Amino acid sequence: MTTHQTSDRLVLGCMGLGGAWDPTPYTPADIDAAEATVEAALESGITAFDHADIYRHGKSEAVFGEVLARAPGLRERITLQSKCGIRLAEGGRPGIYDLRGDSIVRRVEESLTRLRTDVLDVLLLHRPDPLADPGEIAEALESLHRQGLVRRFGVSNMNAPQIARLQSRLSLPLGANQLEMSLLRRDWLEDGVLVNTPASAANGFPAGTVEHCLAQGITLQAWGPLAQGRYTGRQETPEEHATAALVAELAEAKGTTPETVVLWWLQRHPARVVPVVGTTNPARVRACRDAVLGDPRLTHEEWYTLWITARGAALP
Repeated sequence: MTTHQTSDRLVLGCMGLGGAWDPTPYTPADIDAAEATVEAALESGITAFDHADIYRHGKSEAVFGEVLARAPGLRERITLQSKCGIRLAEGGRPGIYDLRGDSIVRRVEESLTRLRTDVLDVLLLHRPDPLADPGEIAEALESLHRQGLVRRFGVSNMNAPQIARLQSRLSLPLGANQLEMSLLRRDWLEDGVLVNTPASAANGFPAGTVEHCLAQGITLQAWGPLAQGRYTGRQETPEEHATAALVAELAEAKGTTPETVVLWWLQRHPARVVPVVGTTNPARVRACRDAVLGDPRLTHEEWYTLWITARGAALP
């Protein structure tokens, strides 16, 4: 495999790699499919890859490790990120969250084995565990760092107070917060403009989280940034049809793809959102190339027009 121009503007989410979402073994075909997806990412300038220990019951990490084994030297040219903190249902036990210190360490060690590497560049805590002790979490993360097993840390699906509470016990900086963010999932954005309106009570997004991350230098990573293809493929509502038409019009005018326009909308925000694109389709990965290699080419007015069209109503 060869890499081309590199960028940290986009991350490839690897949840779709590894075959079926069950414990059945992955196959040689699953490895080949993962290799094709990774190659498309590298050709497009994407060199950061996002995993979690639970994806496909660990098979997403395992097939990625197989891809790394096929390409000597590739590990040194990419950023590997994984997450822990969710335990899938097993036997009669339901799925739970688990950020106990020993569990964090064990899950990281298992991820490293599956990925066939001796270090994670980034570890994110997947979801908040209400029973977790921030001091215990901090001790586990600092131990992983001292051992050279993890270089940097962050969180996922956490609000500002949760991040601040953990950071108060942790000597290492939390550098990322991964949230669902897209032109379809806009509550993170509208939280900041619905203040002093009746609609604010129904928004639901934890107030101040985006601003806290901006103030603390925490990168916002967006999972689900292409909104399951709502503006580049299938549409289900009049607002989605209208937005998809506008996206296509902008893409044609700017000589790019609809996927790029949707990603540009996120990247244009001052938080410099980093989309985590979850497709495993090599063609669709390549369709994101312009969002990797250049600045978003959306004007102030175009950005607002996309937002207002997607929300289906004027701003307050």
